[in-house]
Amino acid sequence: MERIILLCVVSTCLSAIHAQKFLFSPKWGPVGYKEHEEHGDGTAMDDIIKANEFHASRIIDGTTSLREGDIAVTAGRRSKVCFARSCLWSKSVDGHVYVAYRLSPDYSEMETKLIKKGMENIEKGTCVRFVPRTHQQDYIDIQPKSGCWSYLGARGGRQTVSLQSPDCLRVGVISHEFMHALGFVHEQSRFDRDNYVTVMWPNIWRDRLRNFEKFKTDNLNLPYDYGSIMHFGMYAYSQDGEPTIVPKNIKNIKLGQTSSLSHIDKLKINKLYQCGDADDY
Repeated sequence: MERIILLCVVSTCLSAIHAQKFLFSPKWGPVGYKEHEEHGDGTAMDDIIKANEFHASRIIDGTTSLREGDIAVTAGRRSKVCFARSCLWSKSVDGHVYVAYRLSPDYSEMETKLIKKGMENIEKGTCVRFVPRTHQQDYIDIQPKSGCWSYLGARGGRQTVSLQSPDCLRVGVISHEFMHALGFVHEQSRFDRDNYVTVMWPNIWRDRLRNFEKFKTDNLNLPYDYGSIMHFGMYAYSQDGEPTIVPKNIKNIKLGQTSSLSHIDKLKINKLYQCGDADDY
């Protein structure tokens, strides 16, 4: 009897180990994440997918959910398109756009430095300035909640940007979420994206197909930006390790960015907020 019990225990342990390998192997989990070393083309969005598929539910609370992987949307409020003036942060008389923020005291000194470096990524070459909140009514509240996500554009009052520690505390991820807070959707969501990339629908995990929808946004008369920090990587949400987004008529081009804004990303900010040319900054 003791031998039978021992065999059952060993069998159970081996099954658990096998299941763990299945769930967390680079090929199978988390959904949409490819080991960066395998392809050498990791992006900020890859890091976000990895963090959110492990930690963040697509339902933040009873009325708020995540769309496209990391955009928080509240039922009954505007969701995707944020190129209307009504959801932009106010521009000061000195020509700068001051975005007030409050930083959770739960972040360490090193983590705080990383978050500020993500802010500097956006400030350099644009008219946006992030300032600690004093009296401002509208501000972003940066919290180490579950996963990496942000609301789209200025909502009015306090709005959360979630940067979980440590998974979301990478400069590119931080800048990506702040770009959402400024009002920018993912680059491949552009209504004209099919002229530039092919979405490989059969390769996408079935319950993540909605993350590849496109929307009628104002492209600000700027070219499609394969290298935008807001672009999905080539293997985003792949269910079988095959590409989910393939550039058209261009070979050997990298989709997305790991840590920096592209030149066109900065042009977008200045054009959306009517700050003049990027060369002015």
